[in-house]
Amino acid sequence: MPPERPIRAVLIAGPTASGKSALALALATRFGGVVANADASQVYADLRVLTARPDEADEAVAPHALYGHVDAAEPYAVGRWLQEATGLLDRISTRSSQAFPQARPPVFVGGTGLYFEALTGGLAAVPEIPEAVRAHWRAHPAEGLHEELRRRDPVMAARLRPSDPQRLTRALEVVDATGRSLADWQKETAPGPLAPEDALLVALAPERAWLRERIGLRLDTMIAAGAVEEAERLDARGLDPALPAMKALGVRPFAACARGEIALDEAIARTRLDTGRYAKRQSTWFRNRMAGWLHVAPGEALAVAEAEIARRGLS
Repeated sequence: MPPERPIRAVLIAGPTASGKSALALALATRFGGVVANADASQVYADLRVLTARPDEADEAVAPHALYGHVDAAEPYAVGRWLQEATGLLDRISTRSSQAFPQARPPVFVGGTGLYFEALTGGLAAVPEIPEAVRAHWRAHPAEGLHEELRRRDPVMAARLRPSDPQRLTRALEVVDATGRSLADWQKETAPGPLAPEDALLVALAPERAWLRERIGLRLDTMIAAGAVEEAERLDARGLDPALPAMKALGVRPFAACARGEIALDEAIARTRLDTGRYAKRQSTWFRNRMAGWLHVAPGEALAVAEAEIARRGLS
């Protein structure tokens, strides 16, 4: 068996409210690394409170990257994130970044499994989709997307849930614009910029009851920090509700609360329910698709990660 490689990057995945950001900050502080975002919602400048993005105190402890740099009006997706993450890896590897001149391996942290999959496994090189095609499918009623995909691309329809309009829309855009199934494009995927063997891969696996309590406590903190006001400001922009930022957890119920349509208790209850369901889907995804990762309880993760770093070393 060949010797294990030194660690070029640390990857921390986990469901929402599982403590992954605190773990990333602790590790980055210990070895001088950069905390890099791998969460699809935390890229948005408009959503600091509702996405529990690192605050200014966290940013003062260790440098952070790929957080809050995208306007909510932009339809940010995995392809752009992968480009930015690859650029960050390259700059740190060559020590050419003015922002992080002394940086050690970055700590990528987030709850978007597709981002980690693209980073370590690559992303299909699908041609740019014309804006007219994007607009057509974004305007299509969500309840008819799966049936339309089944008719046009049965292979992808069999892979996707009817309740996943974002990925259904993506698959329809691709087959419409290119005449080929997204499944065919995925077969031609080039390797990702980070080989799994060059990374420390940690997936937090909290107990459900513990996570439910954490979600409730986080919601209390968000309310105190201005979650309703943040949702109100975003809602006032009048953006397309199909944009990813507008679908972030809590945006719709807290915006409805700000408009006086529902009470605060109802907005909190809806957000708690939505967040719990999302966390369950995340945990299932990580468990089923992250073979080769270290699946550990949150309370044990720091010790496990530090032991692996000491054993393998940093590149």
